[in-house]
Amino acid sequence: MEQPRWWQHGVLYQIYPRSCMDGDGDGVGDLRGVLSRLEYYHWLGVTALWLSPFYPSPMADFGYDVSNYTDVDPLFGTLDDFDALLAAAHRLNIKIVVDYIPNHTSDQHPWFLAARSSRQHPQRDWYIWRDPAPGGDPPNNWLSVFGGSAWQWDERTSQYFLHSFLKEQPDLNWRNPDVRQAMGEVLRFWLDRGVDGFRVDALARVIKEAALRDDPPNPAYTPGQDPYYQLLPTYSRDLPELQEVIGFLRRIVDEYDDRVVIGEVYLPLPRLIAYYEAGVHLPFNFQLLKVAWQPLIIRQVIDTYEGLLSAQQWPNWVLGNHDVSRIATRVGQDQARVAAMLLLTLRGTPTLYYGDEIGMRDVAIPPALVQDPWEKNVPGRGLGRDPERTPMQWSAERQAGFTSGTPWLPLADDFMEVNVVAQRHDPRSLLTLYRRLLKLRASAPALHNGAYAPVGSTGAAGPAGVDEQVLAYTRTGSGNQFLIVLNFSAALVPFMHAKGHGHICLSTELDREGEEVTGTLTLRANEGIIVQIA
Repeated sequence: MEQPRWWQHGVLYQIYPRSCMDGDGDGVGDLRGVLSRLEYYHWLGVTALWLSPFYPSPMADFGYDVSNYTDVDPLFGTLDDFDALLAAAHRLNIKIVVDYIPNHTSDQHPWFLAARSSRQHPQRDWYIWRDPAPGGDPPNNWLSVFGGSAWQWDERTSQYFLHSFLKEQPDLNWRNPDVRQAMGEVLRFWLDRGVDGFRVDALARVIKEAALRDDPPNPAYTPGQDPYYQLLPTYSRDLPELQEVIGFLRRIVDEYDDRVVIGEVYLPLPRLIAYYEAGVHLPFNFQLLKVAWQPLIIRQVIDTYEGLLSAQQWPNWVLGNHDVSRIATRVGQDQARVAAMLLLTLRGTPTLYYGDEIGMRDVAIPPALVQDPWEKNVPGRGLGRDPERTPMQWSAERQAGFTSGTPWLPLADDFMEVNVVAQRHDPRSLLTLYRRLLKLRASAPALHNGAYAPVGSTGAAGPAGVDEQVLAYTRTGSGNQFLIVLNFSAALVPFMHAKGHGHICLSTELDREGEEVTGTLTLRANEGIIVQIA
């Protein structure tokens, strides 16, 4: 490949602004709060901060219902606050990536208020309106991700409008050239201010089939699953016309130097490749969020992904985000260390979710304090995302150092021990491990840009083979080679390899650095090791 770009050798860190740091004491994080913590992100060693939405919004979906794409909600501050954050981050060589939400607006956006005012209004076609089916039913059977029909009846104009998510989030009509032009100007507004890229929300849903045919039943659906999965979104998601829309967005971004387009695309790996081909630099690879935490399965995922990518397509890996249970909850605190080493040594751009670096876990939210509309719309299914969105645990001080007020979501019970201050000064902490991994990755081209190759054990251990307990691979480049060996089991495992002599440069327990390694490497329970081959 050519000289890697910043988003190829760097590390992306997601900030959920409501939960990062409260700068004004109202219990909700804000941009000044993020600014006040830039020193921490610089110390940690991340390359770019991705900010979840901070735009003006009625907050029906906490900012993903945008009422103005080119401003900052007073809850989060002002445009001056954003500019100050951007400038300060750039002085520290930290990039800023912002959310771009093209699929829908808020129902309070001036565009929708105009469209809703009359069937004859010039902006009516900026959204997707249809007459009812015979008998008054919705135009088709499409379902909202957040529960129920994807169609909402509008009494004033006697038509239904489409909403893929909440009824307060009407879908834009990207087949209308005026919508494209307006949304293109949104990109230019933020690019002109100096942002370094965009994470594009719900990208696969931006274009729907013009004929609006019914989605077919899902034969694999079983009662008890999320009701949305009753249908296969054949005509409401991931359509071929989307490639042209992506090309339009990419051409605008390419008018500016060295910017990145990241796509939220929850699709199987073979479909993900189409988004690379259309122009998305990094279609998010969410496989590690979904697969069973077993070495053979994860190795198969890695090998499949690597086999699908062309030489020009750059991989990426995601361990957590604002929509899924935290990694420490999914795999446990011991394996969270192994997961950190996996994420930061695989080939491709890693994305970290705030708080995962200190081992934050999901927080049980009492029913009276539930905030997430998904949980409210589909109660009792455990779909709510509040547990993984709780405030960052900065210290053992009151409210975990997050706010002087009452936090918008409850804090974890363990914040007195699980916090940045406590772990920053602990040489064996998870935070120290993350920082050491990030530092090693940044200093070793083989780890941030080298080739990947799987490695199998040349021996066996007990009733289960080593390869059923251990995941191993090499990263090779710039004259260096690293062997990464990760023990997914709670047992001691001898791993035999044919990679020759080397020494341990990092272990997940941070206590074996410099140890000589020859043909057999003994891994303790839940241990990961990086060996630099001589």
